[in-house]
Formats: sequence, structure tokens, C-alpha cells
Amino acid sequence: MDVKSAFLNGFIEEEVYVRQPPGFESAKFPDRVYKLRKALLKSFLLKSGFVMGSVDKTLFLLSRGGDTLIFFLGLQIKQSPEGTFVHQAKFTRDILKKFVMGDSKPITTPMSTNTTLDADEDGEAVDQKEFREMIGSLLYLTATRPDIQFADISPQAVKRIFRYLKFTLELGLWYSSGSSLSLRGFSDADHAGCQIDRKSTSGTCQLLETSLVSWSSRKQASVSLSTTEVEYIAAASCCSQLLWMKATLSNFGLRFGWIPLLVDSTSAIVDGT
Repeated sequence: MDVKSAFLNGFIEEEVYVRQPPGFESAKFPDRVYKLRKALLKSFLLKSGFVMGSVDKTLFLLSRGGDTLIFFLGLQIKQSPEGTFVHQAKFTRDILKKFVMGDSKPITTPMSTNTTLDADEDGEAVDQKEFREMIGSLLYLTATRPDIQFADISPQAVKRIFRYLKFTLELGLWYSSGSSLSLRGFSDADHAGCQIDRKSTSGTCQLLETSLVSWSSRKQASVSLSTTEVEYIAAASCCSQLLWMKATLSNFGLRFGWIPLLVDSTSAIVDGT
């Protein structure tokens, strides 16, 4: 379930309960929980003057006197005259505590440089519920941490990622106020990199001038016979994201003409003029 979309737009068919907000607990029933009867966030934002994004329906904007307020969910934002810093330090501390990794020894990299992924036929059984929760927490953290986007997520390697997070608690994304708003994308591919099924992996990223705003690492759906083909697939994925970003940024009044997409494969480069 897409939790953000569900609570903004969806009808609730299941019974949902939430804890009482800290500082607002009922004096008469401090140990009880609330039953959620309606998804009210969308209605509240619209009544408050926010406008829903035309492409991304989880994006809400409020314009006042030339300034724009953006509704964020779960991110910490620090603004200064030099720029904006977006991070999830509090969430990182919370998951380190939740998975009893707060006292672990910090490490400087999220994974080993000589790691090779293959099937572990003799591997030990793990707590599947806890493992899924750890993976889910890390996926949520990738909203501001592209450095863990490409890491190995085997059970043993996940603990290494948590040790790396302890070493880099305050790491996040910096957006300079002095950067121009030119959009561009980069794509690359690892041909037949998977040792199990010989499938390739696409890697893409999109930037506004020097500020990284979107990124992806994803195994391709089928086995490709040439490096040119896998590069084309990666470039197509990057192009799709750039078009989505172009449409979304139009909600901010930003307009883009020709958008460069940089590929490092000569055979896959075509003249887009």
C-alpha cells in the first residue's frame, strides 16, 4: 500500500488505529488508541488554501505573495540564506534504536567494494518480520540518502548499512540557493551484472543544476544480449523520469525546453536535434 496516497486520497476499508500524539494524551484514558474513521488530510489541506499537484497527487502547494509553501511528509528541513538542507537524522536515530543498533561500531562505507551477490543455498534462517521491517525503514530513508540506494540488502549486509548510518547520522541533501534551475539527467547500466540470472541493472539520476533531486537503481526486467540494448533501457527509464519531473515542476511555474540526458555509451548515443 502507498501509505501517503492512501491517507490523502483513499477510502479506508480496514480498521486503522493510531497512538495518541505525545503531549495530547487523554488524561482519562492515557493507554487507549484512536480509531481512524476518515482520511481527512487531503480535505484539510485543500480547505487551508493548498493546491494539489497536477501530476503528483501527494504534492500540495500554497502560494502567498510570490512565496510557495510545500507540504512535506517525514523530512527535516533546515533553511538558510545559502540554501536548504534536507535530512532524516531523527528517523535514522529512531531506527537504530528500534533494531538495537545504537551501540554498534560505526563503519565508513555501506558495503564492501568486493561484494559479489549470488544465491546462498546454505544460509541460516532469519526473522523474516524483522528483516522486512529493516528493509522498509531503509527504503523510506532513501528519500534523502542516495548513498544507500545501491547497497547489498542481504541479511548480514543490512546490519553493515545500519553501522554506516550511525557513522553518517547527519548526512542529507543540500540545495544551494545560488544554483540555476537547469534540469538534466544521467544514465548508466551494468551489463549482465547479476550473478544469478545474468540480468542487467539500470542506474539513473536527475539534477537541477548541481543539486541531486531524483535517483534510481533497478534490475532490468529481461536479459539483454548487448551493452547497447541495456544502455538504451537505462536511458529510457531516465527519460521517463525527466518528463515526469518536467511536468511536476510546471506546478511551480518552472518551464524547461531541451533537457540533456547524458549517457556514457557511444553506441547508445543518438542525435536528439
